[in-house]
Amino acid sequence: MGFYRMILTAESDMSDVKRKVINLKFTIDLSNLIHHKQAKHEWRNIMSTVQKSIDINAPVTSVYNQWTQFEEFPAFMEGVKEVRQLDDAHLHWCAEIAGKDVEWDAEITEQIPDQRIAWRSLEGTPNAGVVSFHKLNDGSTRVMLQMDYEPEGMAENAGDAVGLVSHRVEGDLERFKEYLESRGSETGGWRGTIRPS
Repeated sequence: MGFYRMILTAESDMSDVKRKVINLKFTIDLSNLIHHKQAKHEWRNIMSTVQKSIDINAPVTSVYNQWTQFEEFPAFMEGVKEVRQLDDAHLHWCAEIAGKDVEWDAEITEQIPDQRIAWRSLEGTPNAGVVSFHKLNDGSTRVMLQMDYEPEGMAENAGDAVGLVSHRVEGDLERFKEYLESRGSETGGWRGTIRPS
């Protein structure tokens, strides 16, 4: 309030021309400040998208069933330390991203057996995505994954710029393929359905 009081006091001793110049300058400075804050806010809300697919030599039901074993994700997902299934539709993740440990909760927003699983984060680094399962023939399946996420910090922005996130997702799918194919069958499966609310 002291700043505004100072302007008002000064204005009482000024000519109309000087008063208009100061008011114009104050308006421009305020406008620039608001624009700067909006630009920073918009930059923080930029989402990056990764899309990858892989063909797996296993029936669609086996591939889908194995993907529903979320607590086994650390066995093939780089940087994922732990996934805890809290209930049918909620997971707690612990991972290392860009050299730092992070945790977040995620919600499964849609789950249709042998077709698709969609999710979104509820806290922490914003991310969402869908993995879909496509029968190629009786013994092979195409897995398609799309993930949208918000980079946090320079390390992740730089990593995304050189394709490190994309490379990591591709590696995760390749390790998932090897994880399932080397066993010959899934380690378990959940066949429940979750519909979007």
